Amino acid sequence: MSGPLPHLGLLRFAGADALNFLQGQVSHDTRRLSEGSPLLAAYCTAQGRVVAVLHLLPHSSGVIALLPRELAPPTLERLRKFVLRAKVTLEDVSQQFGVVGEHGSQTLHAAGLRLPDAAGYVEHAGIGVARIGADPSRYWVIGPAASLAAHGLADDRGAGGSLERVERDWRLADIRAGLAQVYAATSELFVPQMLNLDLTDGISFTKGCFTGQEIVARTQHLGRIKRRMFRLRLPHGSWTAGQALLLTDGRAGRLTEIAPVGEEFEALAVLNLEAGAAQPEASPGDAVAAVELPLPYSLSSDPAAR
Repeated sequence: MSGPLPHLGLLRFAGADALNFLQGQVSHDTRRLSEGSPLLAAYCTAQGRVVAVLHLLPHSSGVIALLPRELAPPTLERLRKFVLRAKVTLEDVSQQFGVVGEHGSQTLHAAGLRLPDAAGYVEHAGIGVARIGADPSRYWVIGPAASLAAHGLADDRGAGGSLERVERDWRLADIRAGLAQVYAATSELFVPQMLNLDLTDGISFTKGCFTGQEIVARTQHLGRIKRRMFRLRLPHGSWTAGQALLLTDGRAGRLTEIAPVGEEFEALAVLNLEAGAAQPEASPGDAVAAVELPLPYSLSSDPAAR
């Protein structure tokens, strides 16, 4: 299902030093933005814990970062502390810009918008269209709210359903793609590899220094990845992001994303690779009979340095 995604916020980075500023803050190589490619990246603390997962788009008005709206203000305030003398302006444009999620190309063609080429991003009159990861059928459309409305892309009900249903279906698609997200409840809990960002092209190990880089590199090169993000099917219940989880096989961790599917749920959860290291909040009596579902990539991959 396609439609507006108001649960997502947008930060904009503009100015002569915008790319250099971001290069020192996020986990991926922002030089790829200058080549017209969108980027997945983590913004981390100095201890390597993910504050926010960012989808960076090379918009003509400045680099646009998509992230959960609830994290936009605190992430902006953190980043502003590091501007110093850099020629860059940071602002929250969540009110001025809109985000639309599109499954398939029919609506984009009807709106007179082009599809991204191999680089993954294209722009027309201030409206940017970005392919999401390697999926050729899912796109973000971002731009000034008035421009989206003029192209018929700002229906408050979503395309054929409520905003809640659009958001649910979009989260479910992210879960099935194994794309990590953190929210206020899970911010600063995980290093990027726990969220599989090394497996989904969210980290460059050759770009040089960035905030938290020493911990991220040490985790990768010393083989200390003891937790990974898994896709699960959960029984009917009350589930929320950040909730502690203990499986009947003894593995423990936390939910990071959740979406209902009929009477059950699909979820992403960061779990210990080995049984026996339960979260303090989870007791054996809370063990859940979850079913592990496949991801579109292997957790045993040894990704080449990027």
